[in-house]
Amino acid sequence: MIEIFIQIWGKIKGRIRSWTAKTLATHPIPFFSFLPRHIGQVTPTMLRLFFSGIKMGEEQGAVARNLPPGSIFIYASKYRSRFEYLFCHNRFPQIGLPCPEIGLDYRIIFFQPVLRILKNIIYIFDFFIQKGVFPNPYKTDDLREALAGGRAGFLNLIEKKGFYRRFVKEKNDPIRYLIDIQKSIDRSVYIIPQLMFFGRTPDRSIPSLLEFLFGTEENPGRIRRIVTLFKNPGKVFVEISDPIHLKDFLSSGSIPNENPESQSLLLRKQIIDQINRHRQSITGPILKSREELKEDILTSQRLTKFLEHYAHTRNLPLQKVRKEANSYLDEIAANYNYAFVRFAAFCVRWIINSMFEGVTINQPVLNQIKNQSKKGPLIFVPCHKSHIDYLVLPYILFTNNMPPPHTVAGKNLSFWPLGPLFRSGGAFFIRRSFKGAALYSKVFFEYVQKLLEEGFNIEIFIEGGRSRTGKLLIPKLGFLSILMNAYRNGACDDLTFVPIFIGYDRVLEESAYLNELEGGQKDPENLTQVIKARKFLKRKYGRIYIKFHEAISIKDLLSKNRIHLPDISPKELNTFVRNLGYRLTNAIDRVSVVTPHALVASAILNFSKKPFSESQLKTRIDSYLTYLMSQNTTLADSILLDSQLAVNNALDNYIQRRFIEPISPPKGSPDGERVFQAKEYRRPNLDYYKNNCVSSFIPAAFTAISILEKDAFQFSAADLHGGYAFLQEFYKYEFAYSVDRPSEYLVRKNIKAFIDDAILMPHPTLPDTYNLTSSGFRKLKLFAGFLKTYFESYAVVLNFLKRYHHNTTSPKDQLRKIQNLGNRMYKRNEIENKESLSKMYCQNAVDFFLSQGIKGSDNQEKIDYYWDMINKYLKQL
Repeated sequence: MIEIFIQIWGKIKGRIRSWTAKTLATHPIPFFSFLPRHIGQVTPTMLRLFFSGIKMGEEQGAVARNLPPGSIFIYASKYRSRFEYLFCHNRFPQIGLPCPEIGLDYRIIFFQPVLRILKNIIYIFDFFIQKGVFPNPYKTDDLREALAGGRAGFLNLIEKKGFYRRFVKEKNDPIRYLIDIQKSIDRSVYIIPQLMFFGRTPDRSIPSLLEFLFGTEENPGRIRRIVTLFKNPGKVFVEISDPIHLKDFLSSGSIPNENPESQSLLLRKQIIDQINRHRQSITGPILKSREELKEDILTSQRLTKFLEHYAHTRNLPLQKVRKEANSYLDEIAANYNYAFVRFAAFCVRWIINSMFEGVTINQPVLNQIKNQSKKGPLIFVPCHKSHIDYLVLPYILFTNNMPPPHTVAGKNLSFWPLGPLFRSGGAFFIRRSFKGAALYSKVFFEYVQKLLEEGFNIEIFIEGGRSRTGKLLIPKLGFLSILMNAYRNGACDDLTFVPIFIGYDRVLEESAYLNELEGGQKDPENLTQVIKARKFLKRKYGRIYIKFHEAISIKDLLSKNRIHLPDISPKELNTFVRNLGYRLTNAIDRVSVVTPHALVASAILNFSKKPFSESQLKTRIDSYLTYLMSQNTTLADSILLDSQLAVNNALDNYIQRRFIEPISPPKGSPDGERVFQAKEYRRPNLDYYKNNCVSSFIPAAFTAISILEKDAFQFSAADLHGGYAFLQEFYKYEFAYSVDRPSEYLVRKNIKAFIDDAILMPHPTLPDTYNLTSSGFRKLKLFAGFLKTYFESYAVVLNFLKRYHHNTTSPKDQLRKIQNLGNRMYKRNEIENKESLSKMYCQNAVDFFLSQGIKGSDNQEKIDYYWDMINKYLKQL
């Protein structure tokens, strides 16, 4: 009987082996870790519908699509998740990425085709009959050949008991398996980390009960994952991190000298660190409570030593000093609340939709900056034209999956009820001056250091306040020094600065700025102002323009300048900070957007006070546009689409707002030609919008007036260097000089632009010599006209200093008396432009002359020198 059974079993086994051989010929990977791309029609459709609520932008696929063709793709997730694997298997082919058919350490049975399930069972059964053990994919050639042949795979880095199995039971490690494959083939293996977000709430240092029961947003349980997907489908999104080239990893540093086990551990750690940094760049750092941050700061070793020394030197009880430090920290610290941030984002969206016609941003650069944020904290440095600035920038970052930054705000904004709301949005408050407040200064420094250590992004307004003139103010360097000293203390590996231009077709605070510039007092921020702000919601203010400059890494900047930060003296550090401030300001100027309103205002004000026709205005604007395009200046989209329509709309807007008025055309004018004149009392309003683009024209203005000042139709480039350098120094409190571009470079660059516009012609025989064309003389005056207002302001101030001894007027009354003198000069026609009486221009002039040692009439020799220089230039205008 036994012999008959053996014979029957032998025949059955032979047939099974024959069938198995045929099966393997058509399906060469006989494991459930292999899920073919094509698994029928019904299952992919069901999965596509199931995962339809998960967002994945096309730009994410570009990260992997740009890899060399023929590479092996291995997608990596942090936690073990069949949910994520099936998503990648279903979605990635739709965006042009290889389908991860091989799930390393995964067994997918339910979604396999039925015939394939049967064939796999047969193979496993036959293998067991022959070997007495179940097959191990890692110990056969099938999996290796499939990967080496270019099939994409999917693995996870952390799983329950995964480390125990690898470390204690010595089970196969897929990371080490991939390293062995890379060492044995020439084809490149790329590990591509991918992250799935079920929300952007920052992780908390103490998990909530919900997280304890259903998992965190980073690693949700099955129930939370499904509920989130169906309740808030748009909330779930996927991002792909930078690929890791296995060949480069194995050849870097000391990796080649490590054994395979150590190499796999180091690679796993690097991928996990990269995923964690990527996640933090979107959700922000782990969110500690305000009390926890306070305790960390007040009990830090640095601050503890300072408090003890401070108490000892001033003979104060230590307890009293600690209490004072605690109150300062309460005055300063933010109270970040993610729920409020989400609510605020909704409110800001409504405000933008109600008051503006949209927001224009340079998305590709923002994507680069987002990628840069994975390396450390970002310092956002926008210009500051309006209170809207610190609402719209965090909103734009939030809608682009970046955490809103902690914003440095003036203490004047800490009033109730906005103060607590701003704190909830990440604002922390700073006094205007630290003078005589050593303890406050130290506590503030420690708070900033802690923010950087925790990895928070920070937003600073380098001008120190809103620009009332419309142009970028000279940088204030105090907070930059705090950041650099924190970096010097090791608060972070790198500081990355992001200069940003924020501009508007119309600014909300226009009338308030005008009042202040004419000598009025600034109203302090309070609840009454908030209530009155409702009137702004009834108007439209055009578009908002946000342009990001490429990030500036402090580590790279120090390396480029060969500066070893720990070794430099305080004086050298101050020089570096000053140059950094000007470099950031120059960067903002380079990405500034020139709007139609700014162009039209410039053309109007650079006319004399005589009436002008519409054709004359547009001729001037065409000259300005020609120059701007030659300098690759960023122009508003409306100008690029249809410059004539954009100019007409801006002109009509100024007519409607009564900045200019139509008048009867003079005799002999062409039929239908419109003629205008600027209203005198509205010129300061126009000056604000003119200043929105003035930085784009200053190099041309300096070059143009240097040519005009020569009073000759032939000159050399070298003849202009002295005049350009003088103007750059003369207006150092008005316009930030270029740290990286000397005046000689700027002169030659503008000469080239003037040649292209037929303003100048190179001399046919004399090298480096140029002739001024007949039409060029008129065009040079168009550019030089940008400086007339400033020359007149400085003339008013110098006239005041000529009349008064420096001890006869207090600094508090000085500006008022200067503006009174300016008004008298204006009425006597000694100056032409009402906008020259701007309080800010006069203050900058006072600061310049003080820097030259001119305090009053007792410095007559210097006064005469600058008086002659100003009048020499004004004669050309």
